[in-house]
Amino acid sequence: MDNKGTDTSESDIESLSSIFKKGLESYNNITNSDQPTNSPDMQISIKRTMKTFEDATRLVSLAGIFSNNESIDEVSTSDLQYFLLPALLGSLNLKLTSGERKDIVDVAEIYFKDFLLRCNAYNLSNYQDKKTDEKLNKTELEQLLTAVNTRANKIQRFKEQKELKSKLGDLKKNIENEHVDEEIKREYFITMIKLFIHEAIEELNSIDMEKPILEHMDNMKKDDKIQPKRALPPPLRPIIITKDEVQKAVFGAGYPSLPTMTVNEFYDKRVAEGIFPDPNKKKTVPTSLQEAALAGMSLNQDEKEEELKDKLIEEDDEENIARMRAKDEFKDDHRRGWGNRMNRS
Repeated sequence: MDNKGTDTSESDIESLSSIFKKGLESYNNITNSDQPTNSPDMQISIKRTMKTFEDATRLVSLAGIFSNNESIDEVSTSDLQYFLLPALLGSLNLKLTSGERKDIVDVAEIYFKDFLLRCNAYNLSNYQDKKTDEKLNKTELEQLLTAVNTRANKIQRFKEQKELKSKLGDLKKNIENEHVDEEIKREYFITMIKLFIHEAIEELNSIDMEKPILEHMDNMKKDDKIQPKRALPPPLRPIIITKDEVQKAVFGAGYPSLPTMTVNEFYDKRVAEGIFPDPNKKKTVPTSLQEAALAGMSLNQDEKEEELKDKLIEEDDEENIARMRAKDEFKDDHRRGWGNRMNRS
């Protein structure tokens, strides 16, 4: 084939060949690697290989290697491999994990369609870009026939893919020979192109199924931006006095660092401090007006009340002493008149 690029030298063509070979080796290493695709090293390799193929694509464009008015027989054997550039870039794009998935899928779709349409132009494929509205306009019978044909086509493509892979493996062994025949070399590249045609169609079918999901997710994100979720208030962390051990376990479990007590624990603590009377000690005489009334004492006899107080003091009743001490401590901490500031700060 004559060189169509007027500004491209032989050194540029040699450079293109070496660049593409380097990129293809890297691509094969990526696809055959056991390393996770989302690993940092793998993502670096994918982006580096994409850069290599992008450079090769620019050189192909400068050289004007492909033309719309020629057949596949007019393309030189060494140039056949450059048919694969958009398919390789589309495949690598789908392996990217950084950035918006919708953008990645859109770019990959452009690459695969560009590859298939160029193959159509050279009669290597008969790919048809199906429109969604065409499917909607079909009758039920036509849709059923389409489904049957689609299934049959999938089975046929699977068989062809299997045959092409086997054939490509055999040809690859011969292509590594330094003195390989030109026809074998040509057949190797065309077989590789046909195999990528099947893979590109499969990827486009997968993209057709993925895009509605991505659009739905994108709409959900937009709705979230319009109506942002209200931030939940921080959880309350109260100091509580629970009724029993069960509630203590329930409420205390959520706040292990907070002092949580049952009612009984609280009362026992106050008894130990001498503030509350000990219920286990036997009372010798009533210690309050209410208890005196319950004991049958007359509440109207002030003298008897005073005698009762004096008697408690003389007998050094422990409960009475504790009560009086608590009262004195209260008076010391709350002196008379402290609560009345006469509206002064």
